[in-house]
Amino acid sequence: MNAIEHQSTFIGSRDNTDSPPIDPRRLMRDLQAFRDPRPGRSAWELAVTLIPFLALFVLIAIATEAGYYFALGATPLAGLFLMRLFIIQHDCGHGAFLRNRMSNDWLGRALSVFTLTPYDCWRRSHALHHAATGNLDARGIGDVDTLTVREYRERTPIQRLLYRLYRHPVVLLGFGPAYQFLLRHRLPFGLMKDGPIYWSSAIGTNLATALILAIPVFLWGFGITAMVFFPVLISAASLGVWLFYVQHQFPEAYWDRAADWSFHDAALRGSSYLDLPPIFSWFTGYIGIHHVHHLASRIPFYRLPEVLAEHPQLRDLNRFTALEAWGTLRLALWDEGGRVLVSFREACRIRSDTCAPGS
Repeated sequence: MNAIEHQSTFIGSRDNTDSPPIDPRRLMRDLQAFRDPRPGRSAWELAVTLIPFLALFVLIAIATEAGYYFALGATPLAGLFLMRLFIIQHDCGHGAFLRNRMSNDWLGRALSVFTLTPYDCWRRSHALHHAATGNLDARGIGDVDTLTVREYRERTPIQRLLYRLYRHPVVLLGFGPAYQFLLRHRLPFGLMKDGPIYWSSAIGTNLATALILAIPVFLWGFGITAMVFFPVLISAASLGVWLFYVQHQFPEAYWDRAADWSFHDAALRGSSYLDLPPIFSWFTGYIGIHHVHHLASRIPFYRLPEVLAEHPQLRDLNRFTALEAWGTLRLALWDEGGRVLVSFREACRIRSDTCAPGS
């Protein structure tokens, strides 16, 4: 895609170039019809997520008496419900789950006790992510660190090695989520000088989580509680990070310098549509319909399928199946000349010195 085509505000489909172009500004206006949350539906979504999660936690703890490995069999399911709780917390952060901002905030804070994600800290960093997605001059907050080919080439050998390690799937989906949710979220990193609210959010979440966990510790002991809670949390965190990665890391994503950057183009073109089987779409709160979410973040997650039903042209835009999405994990660098996200190997063909000895 050349620069002139790229700067157009009318967006074609990834899979069907013959489909009519989409005007993201007009679409954003049309999507306002889906913004209103439905209180009854929101209450139902919370109930069918929180109650099964708590029930599974208790069942897993009890089942450990019959054998730990037997109990671990239910861990992935509990992790899916925990991830869905995070999706509800995510909607609260956008003011999309309940009609009242204060109600959204306090529900989000309550759920953060289970997700180990301080609500006010996360809401701030996530708002910055939405405001600057695809802006090469505003990277570093609430996103997956991404270098351009040129930036990578200019790094020292040690810096290149560290970046390669960071982008490795084992780190991105294993060590990274564990570090993020168990350690990094315990303090308001990146917001330490931005006001006491973020310290209160982090420390308050830590204390509230400790008080909640004191109940199973009293009933079953610290060892069983840890053996249940940590695997459930890590399974939810790893899947959540994978979802977040897929949402913005794909070949024809959108990145631009601030002078040429467009919020509307970045929201629609720089976000994917992860087409999952129905049961997994439910567990992930339909967050795979991410191009719609970024263009109109006030739409409750349970109304995102309605958007696709009324705007079928969005079904083909940046669409990936789960299998195709796994393939995007090899991508690591943005090629500004070709306007495409590439792997380290592909970057070698762009700039031979990217793969020079010691790189």
